[in-house]
Amino acid sequence: MKSFFKNIFKGKLVIIGVGNTLRGDDGFGPALIERLKKEIEEKGDRQLMSVPLLIDTGSAPENYAGKIAKEKPDNILIVDAIDLGLKSGEYEILKKTDIAETGFTTHNMSLNMFIEFLEKETEANIFILGVQPENVNFAVEMSECLKEKIIVISDMIIEAICL
Repeated sequence: MKSFFKNIFKGKLVIIGVGNTLRGDDGFGPALIERLKKEIEEKGDRQLMSVPLLIDTGSAPENYAGKIAKEKPDNILIVDAIDLGLKSGEYEILKKTDIAETGFTTHNMSLNMFIEFLEKETEANIFILGVQPENVNFAVEMSECLKEKIIVISDMIIEAICL
């Protein structure tokens, strides 16, 4: 996974965290963005190969589609809790067609439609980091398993963008 991040994090990068923080593990994407912002701030620009644009879209990524398109990124990484039929906390890099097959979304607009818009408006390579949630019920805290994965994945991302 580390080498995968190194390969896609060339050029202008946008990392998008999608999810509802009120629904337990569905808040994984926004929580990862929050941790990345803190880590990048602590490291400072001098230690980084490039500083990605980090966007917490909440459960309505469509509200940020225009802003993302204006950035003209080379690569886009969308991070979301997605029911992949895996063990809690396991994750995969997905393509748009993989998302269509899962059918699981807690968001106002399907990720497919969001990605299709970005594909039309940018020439970016688009990747989805899907993380298997344990619990997406309302008013529950994020599971310990996913809290641990936030640290693991953010560390891999930071390592990939460091000089």
